[in-house]
Amino acid sequence: MNGIKKILGILWIAVALVVGYFGITVLGIPKITSGKQEDLVFGIIILFVLMPIISGGMAIFGYYSLTGEYSDDKV
Repeated sequence: MNGIKKILGILWIAVALVVGYFGITVLGIPKITSGKQEDLVFGIIILFVLMPIISGGMAIFGYYSLTGEYSDDKV
């Protein structure tokens, strides 16, 4: 079971990278450069608030899973 948790840790880190890339290239930058006021606000919120929380949280979860913080044999 611990081996599966380590593999899934790698998967979580990869998903965090993909979500970060998608959030920046599809949601963040195009909204900021569109020129509309509501898109600018949404783009700033996506880039500077949501992306660090979402991708950072998934990457930290994957790192902890990869290093064995969630292993069954810890007391």
